[in-house]
Amino acid sequence: QVQLVESGGGLVQSGGSLRLSCAASGRTFSSYAMGWFRQAPGKEREFVAAISWSGGSTTYADSVKGRFDISRVNAKNTVYLQMNSLRPEDTAVYSCAASRLFYGVEHSRSYEYWGQGTQVTVSS
Repeated sequence: QVQLVESGGGLVQSGGSLRLSCAASGRTFSSYAMGWFRQAPGKEREFVAAISWSGGSTTYADSVKGRFDISRVNAKNTVYLQMNSLRPEDTAVYSCAASRLFYGVEHSRSYEYWGQGTQVTVSS
């Protein structure tokens, strides 16, 4: 069992930055690939970024590539999402998730555990 708690969301102006954190419970955090997803009002949940259990592999949605950076510190049971050059269209609830495999990580069905999410609002 893995419990995930996100933090770091908030209101930021267009062009600004935020860093989201996802703290995981349990001693097996380092054996999970981790992902970030987001869901805007009236839209489907979409993939943002994912990182392998070791941190050696990452993948990003095209819409955030070059602006967002996913990282993890296994000793702290935490995964991060550094978001730069934010745009109003990045406004959404951001959730982290844990997967046993770093395969098909762009799909929400690949993940076993989910956090509750944190709101990110980017004003124009």
